[in-house]
Amino acid sequence: MTARLAPLGDPPTSGGGGERRRKILLVDDSPTVLMMEKMVLAKDLYDVVTARDGLDALEKVASEKPDLILMDVMMPRMDGFEACRRIRSSEGARSVPIIMVTTRGELNSVELGYESGCNDYITKPINGLELLAKVKNCLGE
Repeated sequence: MTARLAPLGDPPTSGGGGERRRKILLVDDSPTVLMMEKMVLAKDLYDVVTARDGLDALEKVASEKPDLILMDVMMPRMDGFEACRRIRSSEGARSVPIIMVTTRGELNSVELGYESGCNDYITKPINGLELLAKVKNCLGE
């Protein structure tokens, strides 16, 4: 009796239910932060795509169609607040949950994040359990 392998090219699934894996776009100009976020999320069976600034994020949102976005605030070319506003104004992505992940924890930055359209806000340094809990909450898991 031989084991039957799934054909190449089948989409990965989470659990055994056959549902597709959720895709998360990580937006940060720090390679260290991107690596930490990947370590927390990839082990939990999420597909992870990265962008290095707000402009790159807008392109990835259009091409990758993520299920959720983790967005830094302070980045070159376009900050996270502006990228968030632009995503919220785009027809195809306005309902994608966005979690701001930033060192900017002062009240006016948090308020500006929510005014820009984010669904949640986390301050760095990142607590992996908090990040995972907020991701699952935004994805309805």
